[in-house]
Amino acid sequence: MALPALATLDELAAWMQREPDELPEGAALVLDTASAIVRSEARQRFTRGTTTVALASREHVISLPQRPVTGVELVCADGRELRPDEYRVWRDELWLAGSFGSVVVTYSHGYAEVPATVRAIVLTLAGRVLTNPSDLRQESVGSVSVTYAAETIGASLAPIERDQLARYRPRAAVVQLGKRGPW
Repeated sequence: MALPALATLDELAAWMQREPDELPEGAALVLDTASAIVRSEARQRFTRGTTTVALASREHVISLPQRPVTGVELVCADGRELRPDEYRVWRDELWLAGSFGSVVVTYSHGYAEVPATVRAIVLTLAGRVLTNPSDLRQESVGSVSVTYAAETIGASLAPIERDQLARYRPRAAVVQLGKRGPW
């Protein structure tokens, strides 16, 4: 199933200070591609959805990869469905009351609206691709010369955009000694 673009064609037109009908024919494809690049870098879907994952618990804790977690529908371990009193959801973690190996979790996640920073990165990337579709470094016509920044070449993220998306990436697991659960 293809995920929806993280911005609309109308938003892209407004971002580029154009009318929607002035956008090139391939603008929707560019938005889809820019959205896929941003999702890949952040390792997040951002839009609402439901995911089923099999994960190993660490110290009775499972970090769910897609955020924010909006609900847990099903938790299975050791071949049985766990009762709600056998686990707790705290932020984007599932805390287990017992020790289990692999745990299968079905949960809902995502933002009601795409975060503004993420939408801005998608629109900026799409705008760069549409402004410089031939990946030119420099072009001249008569006495007029235009030089594009290195970031405008290719459909790739600038270092500052990668840094901005880093806050959405799932964090590495850190084990704290004596960490207490939400009980």
